[in-house]
Amino acid sequence: MEMQVLQDDSRGGPPPSTPARGRAVKIVHFTTAHPPFDVRVFHKECGTLAAAGHEVVLIAPHTHDERVGGVQLRAIRRAGSRLQRMTAAVRDAFRRAVHEDADVYHFHDPELIPVALLLKLRGKRVVYDVHEDLPRTIAYKPWIAPALRYPLIAGAEVIEWVASVAMDGIVAATPAIARRFARRRVEIVQNFPLEREMVAPGARPFSERPRLAAYIGAVSEHRGIHEMVRAFELLSADGPTRLSISGGFASAHLKERMEQEVGWKCVDYTPWRSRSELAALLATARLGLVIFHPVPNHVEAQPNKLFEYMAAGLPVVASDFPLWREIVGGARCGLLVDPLDPEAIARAVRWLMDHPEEAEEMGRRGQQAVETLYSWSIEGEKLVEFYARLVQ
Repeated sequence: MEMQVLQDDSRGGPPPSTPARGRAVKIVHFTTAHPPFDVRVFHKECGTLAAAGHEVVLIAPHTHDERVGGVQLRAIRRAGSRLQRMTAAVRDAFRRAVHEDADVYHFHDPELIPVALLLKLRGKRVVYDVHEDLPRTIAYKPWIAPALRYPLIAGAEVIEWVASVAMDGIVAATPAIARRFARRRVEIVQNFPLEREMVAPGARPFSERPRLAAYIGAVSEHRGIHEMVRAFELLSADGPTRLSISGGFASAHLKERMEQEVGWKCVDYTPWRSRSELAALLATARLGLVIFHPVPNHVEAQPNKLFEYMAAGLPVVASDFPLWREIVGGARCGLLVDPLDPEAIARAVRWLMDHPEEAEEMGRRGQQAVETLYSWSIEGEKLVEFYARLVQ
């Protein structure tokens, strides 16, 4: 058939890495927007740098200071609103960052660019970790008035240009993001899975699993929640086919609206789960869904969930974007659909459910692709080498 994938309570050790190149230094990562155990920030980047011999501190919204897996967590207050996050939380992050007196500061949110510039004025090395294409995201943020979007896009372009000139380095999450910055300052460190993290022991053959699909991560309209729920409403005529959603809704209002949809009766919803719980969930499913809308920031994105489904050995039903066609089509690990067409999504899910042997083979091919092409071990090595050049 041809049709055109947090928070974490796991406190395990950091990922393995090679010893630090050159001298070991003190590195402070800081964020106001991400939770303390964010996968990219804490588990991948901080964990890898700590395993490489550096002293690593993470400043993030949390309840208390603690040391976890070789990383020292320094807590700042959790913001109750976007305004508080961009004012009081930024101020708290700056104060704690200055107090740490680190060799390198590595920040993860665009609202922290002013803090980064102040640290530069103090003679510090500063790295900007760009997780997404900021100007492109502004175009579809529902809380930004349409009349303000284009001025804000222009402003974001200018601010990030200043950052690219002033910072000592840029770490970009995708090649598309990296193209926006001066090449000599950029290291592409992609969000590929930690080795074997999403592989749960004792997973059953697909033919013995329930007719269950999984979606993990943030839940929003632009990430296809309406289309997914509508697709499973259509599938309900086939018998018990369910969708398990684990993640956080963009707003309480959106969650309330979705709970009124007819297709919600086919959904099992839980808020954020730990990494081990996610692995266990994926071990019971037959496929993973990545139905993002074709908005500018999505078309060239590389969602964590896409690679985590593949790492878990699940076939994917994904949006038919050119980049995703290269990944999914290249590995022959799933089906691509029009993300705005619930009927096409339902047909793809139905085919995978009805052909468990073919679906399981797709999952094996995706898992092999992660192990050989899309592994964090490759990206972590690049991050360690980047720091070696930065502090030499």
